[in-house]
Amino acid sequence: MDTKKFEELLLTVQKPGRYSGGEIGSVLKDKAKVDVRFAFCFPDTYEIGMSHLGMKILYSQFNSRDDIWCERVFAPWTDFEKVMRDNNIPLFAIESRDSIKDFDFIGFTLQYELSYSNVLNMLDLAGVPLKSADRKDLSPLVVAGGPCVCNAEPLADFIDLFFVGEGEEVDLEVIDLYKKYKAENRTKAEFLAAAAQIEGVYVPSLYEVKYNSDGTVKEYTPLENAPKTVSKRIIKDLNNSHYPEQFVVPYIDIVHDRAVQELYRGCIRGCRFCQAGFIYRPVREKSMETNNRQAKALCDSTGYDELSLSSLSTSDYRELEPLLNNMLDWSEKDNVSLALPSLRIDNFSKELLDKISHVRKSGLTFAPEAGTQRLRDVINKNITEEEIIKTCRTAFEGGYTAVKLYFMLGLPTETDEDLKGIAELGQRIVNEYYKTDTRPKGKSVSVSISVSTFVPKPFTPFEFEPQITKDEILRKQEYLRSQITTKKISLSWHDSSTSFLEGVFARGDRRLGRVLEAALEKGCRFDGWDECFQFDKWLEAFSDCGIEPSFYANRQRSYEETNPWDMLDYGVDKQFLICQNKLAHKGLTTPNCREKCAGCGANKYGEGVCFEKR
Repeated sequence: MDTKKFEELLLTVQKPGRYSGGEIGSVLKDKAKVDVRFAFCFPDTYEIGMSHLGMKILYSQFNSRDDIWCERVFAPWTDFEKVMRDNNIPLFAIESRDSIKDFDFIGFTLQYELSYSNVLNMLDLAGVPLKSADRKDLSPLVVAGGPCVCNAEPLADFIDLFFVGEGEEVDLEVIDLYKKYKAENRTKAEFLAAAAQIEGVYVPSLYEVKYNSDGTVKEYTPLENAPKTVSKRIIKDLNNSHYPEQFVVPYIDIVHDRAVQELYRGCIRGCRFCQAGFIYRPVREKSMETNNRQAKALCDSTGYDELSLSSLSTSDYRELEPLLNNMLDWSEKDNVSLALPSLRIDNFSKELLDKISHVRKSGLTFAPEAGTQRLRDVINKNITEEEIIKTCRTAFEGGYTAVKLYFMLGLPTETDEDLKGIAELGQRIVNEYYKTDTRPKGKSVSVSISVSTFVPKPFTPFEFEPQITKDEILRKQEYLRSQITTKKISLSWHDSSTSFLEGVFARGDRRLGRVLEAALEKGCRFDGWDECFQFDKWLEAFSDCGIEPSFYANRQRSYEETNPWDMLDYGVDKQFLICQNKLAHKGLTTPNCREKCAGCGANKYGEGVCFEKR
């Protein structure tokens, strides 16, 4: 690509820094001296992709090997996509600006169902045939990993192989196998058959699916000696697994523009709607020493003055307070603030508050999820209203005047009384602020209530439940709005149409591949962005393909039904999910993993919380 011409074209678009490259920490190699080129594709904008920790880890790990060059690729925003198509510029990697169609691997991370149209659009921009069956050569291989792989079927026609579970080990095993087969001049079919024997690799073309007359899945049949069940991979020892000593530091603002330290993986809690809480089991912690060392190295190498301590539930990390004490020894001196983005209401303390606001205050966010104790018990949240109020009081006494609360709408068994409870809880928190003698004088309180729509996800106890209809979502949103009577409480919610589409693809089967192609042809892309989402085009695509989307989103599923993800094993037994679903409908809770083992099946990995002394 001619550099001068490219730079002239960049000046015609909104944010040239999304595509220019050359950032501090980016890796340049001589392509003639590497054996494998890997295009790591994030199917969203640069600002979102550059905020993703998984990309940072794998980018660093791949490039630590002399024989691999991993480069970054992001979905071009609509303005630059038009420039690319008008000037016949194929999708390129940021580091080399080479077209990715000439790479060995084109790898996507699947974080969100509404990015699927971007996956197809990026392949199209690259000049790569969309369907796996139409790509006859060994390379480029189109692969994918990430949480959405736990139901890979909507993308089954397009992806050559999926990485199931955590990627640090299995990705490199597949790359090494590819190197061997490439050197031996073997075929793509031979490679895929061999790759399917690696634990954590799902090759969809090696599974034949049959359907019942009612449209449900009848069975999946493995072909060519593929395993009947594909088990996820996990990293057992996080202390000795790869973690970056440096991040690529962007020139433009990104969504999470800070250093990030991953404290541990998994979650002990078992909230019944939360996919991440089940698919990342069991909990495996890094030691306090490892976390402190890695965090300081990152801040020193990048110059960031904010460090986020990342996990699914940061305040459940067993050594959190001593870790914060150790971090404050250097972070206070270097003026680095510590952010804890995922705090539990039931273990939030004044001591913790003092530490996280030691350098500078950041906002406090909590997730009660439901407005009544009955519904919190249904979803196994295991927190009480008194604990919620006590936590907010602690925050107000510590000088905070704003609290953000996350709730869900449309949860199984939800009634209007539960929605009314959200508004009443918000009002009680407002009242608590004015009861606090040590509150900041002359300042009003702000309670932000954010409401997302429940989407039933695979490998959760609610995978059997229907999503409420779009009309019912709208009715419930308006009802909740009517219950809030003070300007001190602000209310926001997710768009009902995007939630519905997310529900369709979360539990869809491979017949949805036809819909994805049809939607792409109609111009659908960036479906998670309000300014780009075209719900009418999606409905046209479903109609053109003769597929009723409500069949996937709004249908109650029996415990006996074969699901599109039943050939995958994420370590959580289906019988356990059924048992938890039954307990939910009885309003009964289950203790967290550190209190009592619930027998989910994750102890098969022989690591983590399953083997701690309780």
